[in-house]
Amino acid sequence: MFKITLEKLPINYDKNIILNFLGKKLKINKSQINEYKIIKKSIDARKKPKIYYSLQLAVELKNNLENNYNYPKINVEYKGLEYKKITSKKRPIIIGFGPSGMFCALALAKMGLKPIVFEQGECVEKRQNDVDVFWKDGILNKYSNVQFGEGGAGTFSDGKLNTNLHNAYCEKVINEFYLHGAPKDILIENKPHIGSDKLKTVVKNIREKILSLGGEIYFNCKLVDIKLKDGILQSIDVLNVKSNNISTYKTRHLCLCIGHSAKDTFELLYNNNMNIKQKPFAMGVRIEQKAENVNIMQYGENNCLLLNADYKFVVHLPNGRSVFTFCMCPGGYVVASSSDDGEIVTNGMSNFARDNKYSNSALLVNVMPSDFESDHPLAGIYFQQKYERLAYQIAGGGFCAPVQSVGSFLWDKSNVGECSYMPNYRFTKLEQCLPDFVFDSLKKALKILCQKYNFAKDDDVLIAIESRSSCPLTLVRDINYESNLKGIFVCGEGAGYAGGIVSSAVDGIKLAEKLYSALSV
Repeated sequence: MFKITLEKLPINYDKNIILNFLGKKLKINKSQINEYKIIKKSIDARKKPKIYYSLQLAVELKNNLENNYNYPKINVEYKGLEYKKITSKKRPIIIGFGPSGMFCALALAKMGLKPIVFEQGECVEKRQNDVDVFWKDGILNKYSNVQFGEGGAGTFSDGKLNTNLHNAYCEKVINEFYLHGAPKDILIENKPHIGSDKLKTVVKNIREKILSLGGEIYFNCKLVDIKLKDGILQSIDVLNVKSNNISTYKTRHLCLCIGHSAKDTFELLYNNNMNIKQKPFAMGVRIEQKAENVNIMQYGENNCLLLNADYKFVVHLPNGRSVFTFCMCPGGYVVASSSDDGEIVTNGMSNFARDNKYSNSALLVNVMPSDFESDHPLAGIYFQQKYERLAYQIAGGGFCAPVQSVGSFLWDKSNVGECSYMPNYRFTKLEQCLPDFVFDSLKKALKILCQKYNFAKDDDVLIAIESRSSCPLTLVRDINYESNLKGIFVCGEGAGYAGGIVSSAVDGIKLAEKLYSALSV
């Protein structure tokens, strides 16, 4: 087969239209086309309202006619992680079962190393129940919620698989998701997503694969202590949050695959003198808009045959700040994502169909370590907490989120609108729970976006606070992913080395490969 690109296909294209386009481009009768497979698909909306699809295809012609063309050859295979198995009595322990922990465990299991995983949250089925209770009644399980539990925070964030990384590892991650039940669309979409509804099944299937290869996974189990001797790890203590029993496990290979919200673990590591550095992150709000208005902005009026549109914007302000959209959820919902009492954290979520009447996105301002008010390694965490708690207070508690309409935020108009956030929300002034530089930057950038792109309407709403887009610290590691505490290896989003499902998964795989090399000796 060879790879070929077709451009300017109508948005209602079908198999016959593809064959006609191929025949015309190759200057052959379409009957000479034996087979084609779509390998990439993207929307071209540069000349709206004229919207087209661009397709990359793998094509096979009859009678070896492909030898008459110079298009690059391609072999379409969907291979996942593959390793030669080894035997070792040393079983790595993994803390956390989000994307980095899950793919670290999957890789280690395929290597024959039979990892042991501890996750403080529930398995994904029970975790869904905990989240549903929180969204409905405002009752938080601080161990099992949108941030903690099997699959990590990404399980309730649309399952976006787009990344700035482009390498063979990313392809293997996406292939593994497909091989474990994700829709085939993720193999071809330019910005693939699984959807929070379908991701739960995929996560469960990956868990079962790890178990079938000899791995062990324990839920409701939280790392509460590490024991060191001369700076070298000897053992760990794990608390069962249901029984309140603590168990000790000896290990010299501890993989910390924690998420960006693992505040207790960061404190534990700091108290044991791990080398931790401050890192920039971002803070702001989540904007919720009518999906149809977003579609018109992106596609023009001719959009009834297209799925709800996404977008990506950035505004560089004269004050040196950047304001950017992040984790855009077409046809999605704004969800409560708190992981502790007395705080408000928001996020966005979409199901695979992305068919809700609203779309939403984070609208964020870059926050630098110089903004943290302290040189303490965990100062970024404390900075987050300060404003998450302010958001909780000004909305009146009960995980009610503070909300302000765009018209009120920009022009002091009436503060009215509606919002998909659960369990509840209250209209107020967001300047009360945002740092001054964040509030000022958001206001300036939003005015620019509205004037330039007709980005938002007065009755669109801003929901505070969006503060967990990335981790405000880095757990320092060497080329082998090992921290200064020997025997403790770090990776993923909570360690400050990834941002999103795919990059976290890739980092987890690379850590597994470091251990594979070490334990193969």
